[in-house]
Amino acid sequence: MAVFLEKPMVKRNSKIAWPHLVGSYVNDEKKLFHDRDAFLDNYKEMNRSLKIYVYPHGRDDPFANVLLPVDFEPEGNYASESYFKKVLTKSHFITKDPSEANLFFLPFSIARLRHDPRVGIDGIQDFIRDYIFNISHQYSYWNRTGGADHFYVACHSIGRSAMDKAVEVKLNAIQVVCSSSYYLSSYVAHKDASLPQIWPRQGDPTNLARERTKLAFFAGSMNSPVREKLLQVWRNDAEISVHFGHLKTSYAEELLASKFCLHVKGFEVNTARIGDALYYGCVPLIIANHYDLPFQDILNWQSFSVVVATLDIPLLKKILKGISIEDYLVLQRNVLKAREHFQWHLSPVDHDAFYMVMYELWLRRSSLRFSA
Repeated sequence: MAVFLEKPMVKRNSKIAWPHLVGSYVNDEKKLFHDRDAFLDNYKEMNRSLKIYVYPHGRDDPFANVLLPVDFEPEGNYASESYFKKVLTKSHFITKDPSEANLFFLPFSIARLRHDPRVGIDGIQDFIRDYIFNISHQYSYWNRTGGADHFYVACHSIGRSAMDKAVEVKLNAIQVVCSSSYYLSSYVAHKDASLPQIWPRQGDPTNLARERTKLAFFAGSMNSPVREKLLQVWRNDAEISVHFGHLKTSYAEELLASKFCLHVKGFEVNTARIGDALYYGCVPLIIANHYDLPFQDILNWQSFSVVVATLDIPLLKKILKGISIEDYLVLQRNVLKAREHFQWHLSPVDHDAFYMVMYELWLRRSSLRFSA
């Protein structure tokens, strides 16, 4: 389901107007889940029956650093990839019996390959090609489905080109990735899933309930035409605060003081800003066309965010000021509810980021079973 669609303008009394401006950006139902009861029922079944087989590798493997979970607590902008693998391998979803597996996990780490001097950015494609060749000759599982019941996880944007020499992975396997843009030929909507890019943080901010005096906030690098347009239109505005380069005030303080926090496409669509906004109780304002939002099969993003097309940048203030106080309060209440789904824990907690990714995999598992 694509959520970023260019919004048509219509003429009204010979003037250009946006039809039902507020209703277009605030969901009338105001519910966090598309169908909470269905989710909870299926979640229980997933927790009970989903089984995943991880291709085995020992600590004596020459690329153990790439194939095994990290032995430290993940951190940084691309921590989601490492968190998922670290938690998965210790979870009750793992089976040592491939005959009972619903899905097969390809445990290579794109982020670790990127920093391995034996591989590096230029060697990732060859590594993945050779890895698929090896497991398809050593085991029978890949060949039964052409990889359709296999998946891998990657958060760094380099992952979007990592499969160029392993086309069967790109076309058949489930790709759980942060770079979930429809403009990327490597991402296949409905087959693949969006991984939330989350900067790990401990505990909660102490002042989430504070009064928010700023309308909107963005800080980031000037690395895309979309951000250039944002700066061009709003750089001198008193209510929409746009910063490029070094931020003089605390990033956390700016997020806590703002009603809406902007997520704007840079080199890639994926950034940790949505997770940042949710963590600090700020309603995400998402400006990017045609990409899958994390957990959008489960969560109703219109209930806790404002999603606009890039063409809407000159209309941002009109859109935001068209949202009533009542509707804003509903959005923020749902932000506070949604926060739990965008947090990683080394010991997973029901409905946290790990379990939500597992549920997305459950929705995409093959309904066909094959005999060994």
